Amino acid sequence: MSALPSRGALPAGFTGLSSRRRWAGAALLIAGLGALVACREPVRALPYELPVLLALALVVAAALLGGAWVALPGAVVATLVLNWFFTAPFGTLLVDSPEQVVVLAVFLGVAVAVSAVVGLAARRTAEAARARAEAEALSRLAGATMAEQRTLTDLLASVREVFGMREAALVETTADGESVAETSTGGPPLPDEHERRVPAGPGLELVVRGPELFAADREVLASFAEAAAGALHGRRLAERAAEAARLEAADRMRTTLLAAVGHDLRTPLAAVKAAVSSLRQDDVAWTPEESAELLATIEAGADRLQRLVGNLLDASRLQAGVVSTSLERVRLEELVGRALLDLGSLDLVDLDVPEDLPDVVADVGLAERVLVNLLENAFRHGGGRVTVRGALIGGQVACDVVDSGPGVPVEARDQLFVPFARLEGDRGGTGLGLGLAVARGFAEAMGGDVTPVGTPGGGLTMRLTLPLAEAPARTAAP
Repeated sequence: MSALPSRGALPAGFTGLSSRRRWAGAALLIAGLGALVACREPVRALPYELPVLLALALVVAAALLGGAWVALPGAVVATLVLNWFFTAPFGTLLVDSPEQVVVLAVFLGVAVAVSAVVGLAARRTAEAARARAEAEALSRLAGATMAEQRTLTDLLASVREVFGMREAALVETTADGESVAETSTGGPPLPDEHERRVPAGPGLELVVRGPELFAADREVLASFAEAAAGALHGRRLAERAAEAARLEAADRMRTTLLAAVGHDLRTPLAAVKAAVSSLRQDDVAWTPEESAELLATIEAGADRLQRLVGNLLDASRLQAGVVSTSLERVRLEELVGRALLDLGSLDLVDLDVPEDLPDVVADVGLAERVLVNLLENAFRHGGGRVTVRGALIGGQVACDVVDSGPGVPVEARDQLFVPFARLEGDRGGTGLGLGLAVARGFAEAMGGDVTPVGTPGGGLTMRLTLPLAEAPARTAAP
């Protein structure tokens, strides 16, 4: 009997027997009859039934090995060999005894019947193997479709594997002509390949190129064509859903931005406007102290506006992926000093940065902005003094900005870096919610990171990590 097909591919035909087995069956029959003829002298001395049984055994063995295509002509040849070499008178096709005529007729009938039965059994076995392979292919196709695990490319590759095709493509016909929606190719065109088109839906066809298909294969191929059309529609629906999600996110971002800008920019602008209007009043004689206070209000409002607009621009640069870095060797204490001078808050910070820390590689301007944003966040939400510590952790230099505020739950820490997001119960409800998002983006652009870590005794620690200076200064861009 024929071997079962390998998993995934359908059997090549319905015969169930390879050409190698048919040739082997023919060789066995010829060799056996040849040996029987070579030993004809001693065999003739034996009862007549013995050579008949030997020839019948050879025909049955040839039928089991080579099938009906070998056994049927072999039965006729074996009958002629028995008549010519072992039936008196020898060397002729005449038969003197009526009993021997009956024996030869029965022999031929039994040999032909056995050959037909063996051939039918081989065909039924091949058909059962094909039906089982088709059922497995359809089962895998249905299971993958239900689980939505197969992409259109994977499905076309399965068509090539199951049906032994060189190429499988899903072709779409529109008013503009015919176009290939997706294709899977396994090599250059073959000289004797055939093309078959199977309707897959309105305006869609599954086109396969390769060996000719059996009628049963075409029915299974129609199921694959329908699945390919469904995969194409699913992909397009997913693309539309992704585009709708992007538009929704952009619209939500614009709405949030307008709401944030409407509140957070209006406040410093109102303060600046009020202070300037007061200074311009001719009917009021402001004392030097009052004038200085109004000017300080204007300066504080302008600084706040500058930081808000700077964070907006930085967030846009990060989102567009156009942040370039100029990396150089620098000390952490220098970066911290620059950030504190920029904020003018030296009296509110406790420094613990060891002098023997190794140098880091960073963009000085970006690193300063990162630390400024981390410090501003700590001042806004910490409710007290802020501690800045430096340490060597895991082969990187870490700078911890520690506040003494209420802290943030572990499950809510990822939300700290979402633009325009504020945590529930945030008591420092000013700012656009961009500071930490910008800080993390700039840190990652320099090869570092910003992460929140637990703080013993309460509060929040924002840790900036920067790579060690193991190479000369360099310039890089994303």
